[in-house]
Amino acid sequence: MTQRDAEILRLAVPALGALVAEPLFLLADSAIVGRLGTLPLAGLGIAGAVLGTAVSVFVFLAYGTTASVARRLGAGDAKGALSQGVDGMWLALGLGVVTAVVTRLLSGPLVDLLGVSAAARPSALTYLHWSLLGLPGMLVVLAATGVLRGLQDTRTPLVVASAGALLNVALNLLLVNGAGWGIAGSAIGTATTQVLMAITLAAVVARGVLRTGARVRPHPLGVLRNAVDGIPLLVRTVTLRVAALLTTFVAAAQGDAGIAAHQVANTVWTTTALALDALAIAAQALVGRALGAADVDGVRATIRRMTQWGVGVGVLLGALLIVTRSPVAGFFAPEPEVRGYLSAALVVLGVCLPAAGWVFVLDGVLIGAGDGRYLARAGVVTLACYVPAALAVLWLVPTGRAGLVWLWVGFAGVYTLARLLTLVRRERGGAWMVTGA
Repeated sequence: MTQRDAEILRLAVPALGALVAEPLFLLADSAIVGRLGTLPLAGLGIAGAVLGTAVSVFVFLAYGTTASVARRLGAGDAKGALSQGVDGMWLALGLGVVTAVVTRLLSGPLVDLLGVSAAARPSALTYLHWSLLGLPGMLVVLAATGVLRGLQDTRTPLVVASAGALLNVALNLLLVNGAGWGIAGSAIGTATTQVLMAITLAAVVARGVLRTGARVRPHPLGVLRNAVDGIPLLVRTVTLRVAALLTTFVAAAQGDAGIAAHQVANTVWTTTALALDALAIAAQALVGRALGAADVDGVRATIRRMTQWGVGVGVLLGALLIVTRSPVAGFFAPEPEVRGYLSAALVVLGVCLPAAGWVFVLDGVLIGAGDGRYLARAGVVTLACYVPAALAVLWLVPTGRAGLVWLWVGFAGVYTLARLLTLVRRERGGAWMVTGA
């Protein structure tokens, strides 16, 4: 193993653990709520899509912060790096409060927009309303994690995410089964865990701030700069979420069994694909730091090696998912109809994971380089490629297992390929490689 491999793994392995721990929140909710029946699980699928959108559109709080903090660190400005990170955390808190309030006011129309059935609607609204209490905490967790990753520390987010995942399971079991609160107990347990995680990570960042003498209070211009710099990544993320929401909308047309199976399949896809994103996080930190230090040769060598890692890990995860699809489907979906839908969709997911590994690595490279404007434009193009494929499923195969399978062929196959082509084209050029703090 080379020194570069060791450095990649030093960042990627803890990041992998943290990324896997985060989707375990929804996986735990899915497993526990799934035992309540198809309707609660279908409601969780709709509410999870709304909540996931509310959180993931602000993922620039983590990704953009990682890149900017790493650049300043590479340029030797640790104090400035932490000050910029603190501004990002204050921005996250404000955005979290505003988004929670707006989403609560629009919760009914939002779940209806996704095509929720009348029978599953009460469960979707119950889960969504209680989960919104933890939304500000979720966004602070994103920003604080980005600060630590930029400082080349992926171990602390791993510890906090792992502890949070375990606490979430315990609270869900206690409140859903022990207290008998049903789907509301699952949402309350998850929201409580997210707030506690935010407090813990903020305390860790605060220690670094005090050590370097950086600012603790928000600086208006600094907060504004973080917001403006995040706009391109926000656009890019919105295109990803629109694709995910469109997929959920088409899946809802398959009936309650179809949306229930889609909920679990989507969570499995997120878990496995974000595990590949551990390499992208390493890319953000390493590329940002190297560009800050003007080490262009190091950037190119890192990209080559991490691309190999991304495709290789994607092959292994895809093969594992295909082999274990039957027990996975049986665990999350006791009802035979839902289990049959889910097992078929998991095969498609497994086949597409190698390409997804390449996509995540290159995405991380360009985010680490601060190339958000290109990513925003590319996101619009790839979404335009996917929309006709998804709508074709809705029109040509509106119901049944075949409809769900073709839907995932479009999302995990067509959409991923379109993203890959735009990212490879950009990476092969050199316009994104700007050095300095």
